[in-house]
Amino acid sequence: MALFSELPVYKLGYNLLLQIFHRTVVFTREYKYTIGEKLKNESTELLLNIYKANKSKKENRVQFIELARQNLEVIRLLLRVSKDLKIIGIKGFVALNIEVEELSKQLVSWQKYAVGAHTND
Repeated sequence: MALFSELPVYKLGYNLLLQIFHRTVVFTREYKYTIGEKLKNESTELLLNIYKANKSKKENRVQFIELARQNLEVIRLLLRVSKDLKIIGIKGFVALNIEVEELSKQLVSWQKYAVGAHTND
Protein backbone atom coordinates (compact mmCIF):
# COMPACT_ATOMS: atom_id res chain seq x y z
CA MET A 1 0.00 0.00 0.00
CA ALA A 2 1.49 3.32 -1.07
CA LEU A 3 1.80 6.28 1.23
CA PHE A 4 -1.44 8.13 0.49
CA SER A 5 0.25 11.53 0.17
CA GLU A 6 2.42 10.17 -2.65
CA LEU A 7 -0.45 8.90 -4.78
CA PRO A 8 -0.97 10.94 -7.97
CA VAL A 9 -4.74 10.87 -7.40
CA TYR A 10 -4.26 12.25 -3.88
CA LYS A 11 -1.93 14.98 -5.14
CA LEU A 12 -4.49 16.04 -7.75
CA GLY A 13 -7.28 16.02 -5.19
CA TYR A 14 -5.19 18.07 -2.78
CA ASN A 15 -4.35 20.59 -5.49
CA LEU A 16 -8.02 20.88 -6.42
CA LEU A 17 -8.90 21.43 -2.75
CA LEU A 18 -6.34 24.23 -2.47
CA GLN A 19 -7.52 25.89 -5.68
CA ILE A 20 -11.13 25.79 -4.52
CA PHE A 21 -10.23 27.29 -1.14
CA HIS A 22 -8.25 30.07 -2.86
CA ARG A 23 -11.01 30.86 -5.35
CA THR A 24 -13.92 30.84 -2.91
CA VAL A 25 -12.27 33.53 -0.78
CA VAL A 26 -13.34 36.15 -3.33
CA PHE A 27 -16.95 34.93 -3.62
CA THR A 28 -19.46 37.57 -2.60
CA ARG A 29 -21.19 37.08 0.74
CA GLU A 30 -24.30 35.82 -1.04
CA TYR A 31 -22.41 32.86 -2.52
CA LYS A 32 -19.48 32.41 -0.11
CA TYR A 33 -21.61 30.67 2.51
CA THR A 34 -23.72 28.63 0.12
CA ILE A 35 -21.95 27.48 -3.05
CA GLY A 36 -18.50 28.32 -1.67
CA GLU A 37 -18.95 26.27 1.50
CA LYS A 38 -20.44 23.38 -0.44
CA LEU A 39 -17.46 23.39 -2.83
CA LYS A 40 -15.03 23.36 0.10
CA ASN A 41 -16.94 20.60 1.90
CA GLU A 42 -17.19 18.39 -1.18
CA SER A 43 -13.52 18.81 -2.05
CA THR A 44 -12.56 17.97 1.54
CA GLU A 45 -14.80 14.88 1.48
CA LEU A 46 -13.29 13.90 -1.87
CA LEU A 47 -9.81 13.98 -0.38
CA LEU A 48 -10.94 12.03 2.68
CA ASN A 49 -12.52 9.35 0.50
CA ILE A 50 -9.31 9.02 -1.51
CA TYR A 51 -7.42 8.56 1.76
CA LYS A 52 -9.97 5.99 3.00
CA ALA A 53 -9.85 4.09 -0.29
CA ASN A 54 -6.08 3.81 -0.07
CA LYS A 55 -6.18 2.67 3.56
CA SER A 56 -9.10 0.26 3.24
CA LYS A 57 -9.12 -3.43 2.47
CA LYS A 58 -9.57 -4.50 -1.13
CA GLU A 59 -13.24 -5.36 -0.69
CA ASN A 60 -14.07 -1.86 0.66
CA ARG A 61 -11.81 0.15 -1.64
CA VAL A 62 -14.29 0.36 -4.51
CA GLN A 63 -16.94 1.81 -2.19
CA PHE A 64 -14.69 4.74 -1.18
CA ILE A 65 -13.55 5.33 -4.77
CA GLU A 66 -17.20 5.51 -5.81
CA LEU A 67 -17.89 8.03 -3.03
CA ALA A 68 -14.93 10.10 -4.23
CA ARG A 69 -16.32 10.02 -7.77
CA GLN A 70 -19.69 11.22 -6.45
CA ASN A 71 -17.97 14.07 -4.61
CA LEU A 72 -16.22 15.00 -7.84
CA GLU A 73 -19.50 15.08 -9.77
CA VAL A 74 -21.02 17.41 -7.17
CA ILE A 75 -17.95 19.65 -7.48
CA ARG A 76 -18.31 19.62 -11.27
CA LEU A 77 -21.97 20.66 -10.96
CA LEU A 78 -21.24 23.43 -8.45
CA LEU A 79 -18.44 24.79 -10.64
CA ARG A 80 -20.79 24.94 -13.59
CA VAL A 81 -23.39 26.78 -11.51
CA SER A 82 -20.67 29.16 -10.32
CA LYS A 83 -19.68 29.88 -13.90
CA ASP A 84 -23.28 30.36 -15.04
CA LEU A 85 -23.96 32.74 -12.15
CA LYS A 86 -20.74 34.57 -13.06
CA ILE A 87 -19.24 33.91 -9.63
CA ILE A 88 -16.09 32.64 -11.30
CA GLY A 89 -14.78 33.67 -14.67
CA ILE A 90 -14.32 31.42 -17.66
CA LYS A 91 -10.55 31.15 -17.11
CA GLY A 92 -11.03 30.05 -13.52
CA PHE A 93 -13.73 27.62 -14.58
CA VAL A 94 -11.52 26.09 -17.26
CA ALA A 95 -8.54 25.80 -14.91
CA LEU A 96 -10.61 24.03 -12.27
CA ASN A 97 -12.35 21.86 -14.84
CA ILE A 98 -9.01 20.61 -16.17
CA GLU A 99 -8.15 19.48 -12.64
CA VAL A 100 -11.56 17.84 -12.25
CA GLU A 101 -11.21 15.97 -15.56
CA GLU A 102 -7.75 14.66 -14.75
CA LEU A 103 -8.87 13.58 -11.30
CA SER A 104 -11.93 11.89 -12.78
CA LYS A 105 -9.76 9.87 -15.18
CA GLN A 106 -7.51 8.74 -12.35
CA LEU A 107 -10.43 7.73 -10.14
CA VAL A 108 -12.03 5.73 -12.98
CA SER A 109 -8.74 3.93 -13.65
CA TRP A 110 -8.24 3.22 -9.96
CA GLN A 111 -11.79 1.90 -9.69
CA LYS A 112 -11.31 -0.41 -12.68
CA TYR A 113 -8.07 -1.70 -11.18
CA ALA A 114 -9.69 -2.17 -7.75
CA VAL A 115 -12.65 -4.05 -9.23
CA GLY A 116 -10.30 -6.28 -11.20
CA ALA A 117 -8.08 -6.91 -8.18
CA HIS A 118 -11.12 -7.64 -6.02
CA THR A 119 -12.58 -10.16 -8.49
CA ASN A 120 -9.23 -11.94 -8.89
CA ASP A 121 -9.00 -12.85 -5.20
